[in-house]
Amino acid sequence: MIIIAFSNKTSKIIPQLLCCKLKHVAPIVPCNNKLIMYQFVSPVHTEKIVLQMRDIKILQSHGWKFVYIDGAAMPHDFDSYNAYSCVDLTKHALGIKNWRIQTPCALYKNLNN
Repeated sequence: MIIIAFSNKTSKIIPQLLCCKLKHVAPIVPCNNKLIMYQFVSPVHTEKIVLQMRDIKILQSHGWKFVYIDGAAMPHDFDSYNAYSCVDLTKHALGIKNWRIQTPCALYKNLNN
């Protein structure tokens, strides 16, 4: 299972201008008894943040939206350092190769269909 987290807040200038309601996206992958969020910082820097289920509820109360994808697993060739945006990082984690998906809103619509 992979959890995709969407946020309407970001500190980056370009997503604030180009993206509509949702500004940021991050994949969350279960590992042992914890959850690891891959937080995109820059094209060569991705932070791994360890979360608990309690943290998911806290993020949800602060406006984050979550999409749960059952049966999905992280690809074996996943490399977070090849991503150029948070959307690209999430598409790599899910194995999506659709070039039309460039914003968090487009990814959210694609996952909900």
